[in-house]
Amino acid sequence: MTAHTTVDESAPVVVRLTATIDAPLAVVWALHTAIDSWADWNPDIDRARLDGPLAPGASFHWLTHGLDITSTVRELVPGARIVWGGPAAGIDGVHVWTFREAEGVVTVHTEESWSGAPVEAQPADLAAALRASLESWLGHLKAEAERG
Repeated sequence: MTAHTTVDESAPVVVRLTATIDAPLAVVWALHTAIDSWADWNPDIDRARLDGPLAPGASFHWLTHGLDITSTVRELVPGARIVWGGPAAGIDGVHVWTFREAEGVVTVHTEESWSGAPVEAQPADLAAALRASLESWLGHLKAEAERG
């Protein structure tokens, strides 16, 4: 199987959100990609640990909303794009993040797809849960980056 570097458009759940952050791109990118420090600024994440350097093929383990997840980095364009994915509790997720800076403001775009039996059984509920989770993540990232 080829590792997806885009969301699965045929998945039962696809959520796309965008936020603007009034902070330098270097700050936003550093916060977002320092996986071992996610729990320091994102209260929805109980713990996170990257195995080795951040690079395509690297795995990281994290606990969020009661889910113990192992994700694999599928694509990394420093300062611009990171894609990760993997299975958790029967859900196969693909998560794409893009970052663009213009006039001192960073636009963060996130899109994530979920597929698998649990999603097929409750697509509306899981779409709402994913949307809420991503809105929260973006809000915490914005608050932390703008505080710095």
